[in-house]
Amino acid sequence: MNSTAYDYLDGNATAGELSKIFAVDLTAAKGQCANCGATRRFADAHVYMQSPGIVARCAACQHVLLRLVSVREHVFLDVRGMTYLSIDTSHVRPAESTQSTLNTPAEHLVTRIINRPAS
Repeated sequence: MNSTAYDYLDGNATAGELSKIFAVDLTAAKGQCANCGATRRFADAHVYMQSPGIVARCAACQHVLLRLVSVREHVFLDVRGMTYLSIDTSHVRPAESTQSTLNTPAEHLVTRIINRPAS
């Protein structure tokens, strides 16, 4: 059986696993593919869950965007396939015990992912 025979799910299938490590819903976040430059919601990604972990691929070019593997109490997350991930935090309230240096709530949080050459 070749790898193209696998059926994929949309990015929403990652919501449960990603919610274990992120306080916000990443499926609604917009990201840019580091390979083709396509900017789409993470929910549009093609997700493959037939392996020991989760692999999300760009819907436009099939480049790997994200790899997630859980091993016991550790989660390994590789997001080198994305140039950035923009997360809407307008509905997120800071925890009462957390001091914020911002005067107003951030409308968007943009996390730049640094693509490092393989060692």
